[in-house]
Amino acid sequence: MYKLLFKSFFRTKIFLVSLVLLLTVGVISILIGKQYLVKQEKAIAAAQVYQEESIKKNVEYHRDDLGLLLYYLRFTLVKKPANISAISIGQSDVNPLLQAVTIRGLEGQKYDTDFENPSLLMSGNLDLGFVIIYLFPLVLIAMTFNLYSEEKELGTWRILAAQTSRKALFLLKKLVVRILFVFGVLFFLMFLASVTLQIPLEQNFWAIFLQSVLYLLFWSALCFWIISLQKNSNFNALTLISIWVVLTILFPALVNNYVINTYQVPEALDAMVEQRDGYHEKWDLEKDATMVGFLEAYPQFSKYDVPEDEFSWIWYYGMQHMGDLTAKETSEEMTEKIMLRNTVSEKIALFVPTMHAQLSFNSVAGTDMLNHLDFLNALTEFHEKLRLGFYPKIFDHTTADAIDWSKYESKFYTTKRDFNWLSLLLPTLCITLIIALVTFYNLRKL
Repeated sequence: MYKLLFKSFFRTKIFLVSLVLLLTVGVISILIGKQYLVKQEKAIAAAQVYQEESIKKNVEYHRDDLGLLLYYLRFTLVKKPANISAISIGQSDVNPLLQAVTIRGLEGQKYDTDFENPSLLMSGNLDLGFVIIYLFPLVLIAMTFNLYSEEKELGTWRILAAQTSRKALFLLKKLVVRILFVFGVLFFLMFLASVTLQIPLEQNFWAIFLQSVLYLLFWSALCFWIISLQKNSNFNALTLISIWVVLTILFPALVNNYVINTYQVPEALDAMVEQRDGYHEKWDLEKDATMVGFLEAYPQFSKYDVPEDEFSWIWYYGMQHMGDLTAKETSEEMTEKIMLRNTVSEKIALFVPTMHAQLSFNSVAGTDMLNHLDFLNALTEFHEKLRLGFYPKIFDHTTADAIDWSKYESKFYTTKRDFNWLSLLLPTLCITLIIALVTFYNLRKL
């Protein structure tokens, strides 16, 4: 039976069109992912070279004034993308993967990003995750919407019904043939991506792979449920396309609009402005007003004198730090609201397989917003370590020649990509099983 069904399916136009479409777009998405990794590698290499050359050049001009030298020098923290991020680029095309900061106020530098073509950012990246979430379901719909209705409309269903008493099983076998074809293309693209993008076959890869399989099983069950309603082809096609639009476009947009308006986030610009205001207003105040707050944060520097009638670097960098403290509340509020947005989105996504698949892909690949917030926290720690390392040398009027600058290379931050298997796979599996049970109940009427 299956041999005949496969032969019949392979002779259809939809088979050839689907095969060419999925393979072409899938391969293109993998190549785009490869370009993304190459671009990031070039940016990281350029940042490393720039930091080395910048240190060398500025030391020549400002070797006798370390405070002035460190006013200009930038030190880079890099979040090197894992190769698996090329499967689901997520928000990493908007959020920078490296940050070059001075030891001055951090809030004014934290949200610097790369220059990108706005039209490219609007269209996004055609990664493999996009192909799986948006294109694969459309192909499934095109191949399955008329499994039953076509037979009935062509008048062949009565003949088939007379030859077998298990009509539902026959439809199921026709569906399985198409599902196996789609899964075959998925397996090929996933392992092609593994080879092309040099992704190790570890748990994160298998997590995305299994999530993809469950996601396509969900759409297969959904298509079979619509078929089980025994409506005509037009009804099936229109209903399935409408469901696709609602699940992939409309509902995610509504959820996004809801969380944006419910948890309104102060702009990063607000934190930057507050930091700058907090710093600039100190020029018009007594120096003690600056130093009290700074020395409360870092009492180890209380031994240094702060002359009232002349400029001093301890006072200047104290002003910079006080600017960050002024913006601290706004920055923390913004982080808290972003985390609330993410939490609400994840809870709603438990009941929407398209959203759950997208969020799961980004989380496992390390390209989600929470991962970027972890990077910003690491940047804060990196910045403070730099400051506390340089402050004593600046305040002691050490020259640049006394510092081993070879130690100040670009530092790397390791992305955390932990996940829970149960929360990753169970929501889609449960919804798929519920739809399958309803479908088999309907098929009893055949």
